[in-house]
Amino acid sequence: MKTARLISVTMLATVALTACAGESDDVNDVPRSWIHQEYDGVGPTYTDSLDTPAAVGDEIHGHIAAEDRLEDDGHVFLRYRDDIVAITPHQSGSMIEIDDYRDGHRRWKSRIGNVWPDPDSEAFRGGGPGSGK
Repeated sequence: MKTARLISVTMLATVALTACAGESDDVNDVPRSWIHQEYDGVGPTYTDSLDTPAAVGDEIHGHIAAEDRLEDDGHVFLRYRDDIVAITPHQSGSMIEIDDYRDGHRRWKSRIGNVWPDPDSEAFRGGGPGSGK
């Protein structure tokens, strides 16, 4: 009887762990594969030859919502959990660039200023707003 109970408990635990393994903690990750399918180019740089940065930002945000969005002089920045998507004017359309948060913040600091936390500051905790607080 103990063996049957032990097997049952083991099987239930295995099923529960398998079910949980399919769930992602990365709820707010950049939709890289979707961007790769929708736009021309090879990561981390893509282009849309027709749409404005604002329209492309709406499309990407509509697929997976960004934690925050900034617009500055025709440039659109989407903040995801660990990444920044920069959408800039390019010829008659847009260029889409994906950077990890630290590199993207440094690269685009002149445009995003102090609106988003500086990853090099002591106050930065990473993981997006609310994480680890």
